[in-house]
Amino acid sequence: MIKAQLRDLIIQQLQQELARQTNAAEMSRDEAISEESRAENKWDTHSQEAAYLAEGQAKLAAEIHASIAHYRAMALPEFGPGTPIALGALIELESTKAGRRSRYFLGPHAGGLELPDGPGSILVVTPSSPLGRLLLGRKTGDEVAPLGKSSGTQRIVGVV
Repeated sequence: MIKAQLRDLIIQQLQQELARQTNAAEMSRDEAISEESRAENKWDTHSQEAAYLAEGQAKLAAEIHASIAHYRAMALPEFGPGTPIALGALIELESTKAGRRSRYFLGPHAGGLELPDGPGSILVVTPSSPLGRLLLGRKTGDEVAPLGKSSGTQRIVGVV
């Protein structure tokens, strides 16, 4: 998959999530200010709870909006065999024990987002994640142990 297409797919998924979160925040806000949510006694906290929920959902929507802006502005550099891994890299790892391969995209936000790619998938990792920190600055051919000693090591077989 071309990195520009990958970035577009990430933005598309983030926009869908933004729409869901914005809708949920609006519904929670409406619930908080609804006449039916008015407190019946001093122990009734329904409207206050709805207001807290709306605030949290609005903050999450703002974070998603910022993530979309970062991805739109993000440069997509090309990486060669000797180029250190940095933001915007598409990385392929191979397990030294099983020979199984996995692909990761090092992005500024939205870590954990899984993107379909043919028979497999590409997982978005961020520089603040354990795997992202481990990969930063490494090069093709380097070996890393992302999940601890029991899972063995993985070799970086490709960086685009």
